[in-house]
Amino acid sequence: MRIRATVAAVSGALALSAFAVPAAQADDSASWADAAKLHQAAHTASGKTALSSRADAEGEPYALNATFSNFKIAKAVKVGTTNKVSTTVTYTLTHGADVDIKAADFDTGPYLYKGAYDAPDNMLFGDLPAKCTATTATTATCTGKIDVYPANDELLNSDAGTWKGAALAIAYNGQDPAGEDFDITKVGYADQGSLGSTLIQRYSKLTVNASPEPVKKGKTITVTGKLSRANWEDNKYHGYTNQPVKLQFRKKGSNTYTTVKTIKSNSTGNLKTTVTASTDGYFRYSFAGTSTTPAVKAAGDFVDVQ
Repeated sequence: MRIRATVAAVSGALALSAFAVPAAQADDSASWADAAKLHQAAHTASGKTALSSRADAEGEPYALNATFSNFKIAKAVKVGTTNKVSTTVTYTLTHGADVDIKAADFDTGPYLYKGAYDAPDNMLFGDLPAKCTATTATTATCTGKIDVYPANDELLNSDAGTWKGAALAIAYNGQDPAGEDFDITKVGYADQGSLGSTLIQRYSKLTVNASPEPVKKGKTITVTGKLSRANWEDNKYHGYTNQPVKLQFRKKGSNTYTTVKTIKSNSTGNLKTTVTASTDGYFRYSFAGTSTTPAVKAAGDFVDVQ
């Protein structure tokens, strides 16, 4: 579930009654989406690190006896302009003996947030809740996914960079938010941030063309190319400007590229430089990457030197 964190401020009770549907009454994707909406509404409303820290709070869920640890996620998630991107997360859920993680209306899952935990700029959830396997009577190993849909306007270019990991759990305990006898104080909710981190990066592309082909030994070879990256706001690729890019060469029959020189992409991301032809081989451009944009190498372009 992916909703930019600008939902209207509502109370925790209203958020739960408006969004939540027990898993027993809906498929996994629907119930988890509602739990994610609940989480975001709760954060926007209260700025608390959990929906409620008071078990006896009137009109709020009680603090579920559950914590999260051993959060593991890929170091970087590369997101383009249109295709869905998923990354797997594993974590440990520790819970009280009174928490039934096998109940049909219990859900848990990981999420990512950009910015402050109490007031995040953006959040990313998975389409489905995590699947958990009990390891002891009070611990479980859980595996879930974060699903990113760049074509659905859920990311801004400014969102690229470091995101932090978190997890939540919700136990409806048989309560139906749509029912007349719904009692929100019987619903449990747990939420924990700063469990880990990853980079959400704008997918990069790099091209190269060395010409003329063939070329006489001692003559000039012109090597052009372009460094571009995903723009999440118009779903196109634009040049990545003023970035250092290495021109590398691999001699025919060798498996190793060596750096010839380093140049910078221009105001449109284009690359252009010249070298002197000496022997048959392959030219490529190589970009080391930044925190917002992954490293990328162009496929080598062969030049026949005569």
